[in-house]
Amino acid sequence: MTQSTQSPIQLPNVDLDELNQRYNTAHPKDVIAWCVENIPTGLVQTSAFNVDDLVITDILYRDLKPTTPVPVIFLDTLYHFPQTLELVAKAVEVYKMDLKTYKIPDVESREAFAAKYGDALWDTDIQQFHHLTKIEPLQRGLAELNTVAWFTGRRRDQAVTRAEMPIFELDGNGRLKVNPIASWTRKETWAYVHEHGVIYNPLHDQGYPSIGDEPITTRVAEGEDERAGRWRGTGKTECGIHI
Repeated sequence: MTQSTQSPIQLPNVDLDELNQRYNTAHPKDVIAWCVENIPTGLVQTSAFNVDDLVITDILYRDLKPTTPVPVIFLDTLYHFPQTLELVAKAVEVYKMDLKTYKIPDVESREAFAAKYGDALWDTDIQQFHHLTKIEPLQRGLAELNTVAWFTGRRRDQAVTRAEMPIFELDGNGRLKVNPIASWTRKETWAYVHEHGVIYNPLHDQGYPSIGDEPITTRVAEGEDERAGRWRGTGKTECGIHI
């Protein structure tokens, strides 16, 4: 099995096919609880603090409350909306979460990023922009935390490219990648949010169902995929983290 840069990844003895059959339409809490019970160390959540991510955080920190808090990786791309950064701070306060922020090394501002890599790199080389701001920091974070399994907030109904997404899969480094709310719809996510009073980004109420970096996230029109506002006009459907 592929190893991380820190130490060998020790997955529990699992049958992915059996797990996916058992949990294919299970409540996210049941999926997350299985992970907490069977992977007591090396469990991580990755979060862009979109509403689906916060549902997972709420289940972990308000409901299940594992003995060892699950670290939450946030990628500070330097280009988040101010509302996103305000929400991150509020979520830390509400949940007392173990937040782990990762970013481009030795670059502290948008101005410094532009000086080093050029103005509007997302327009000239979107792949490089995402590699620098998301892919490399995420892989570094997962390795430093000796991650065995990690949660994502992806749902099958977010885009046609995610329609067949399993609950459990392996990432490119042999880690268990878990999509607890894959089977949920947007309506079910928001029903949970309203039932449990989960905090969320106010931009969700302003035409942004999926929120990424400010320069390359636009409002979504009625009838569009909720991720249609990400990288509009580029032909991209993923930033590269989930490819």
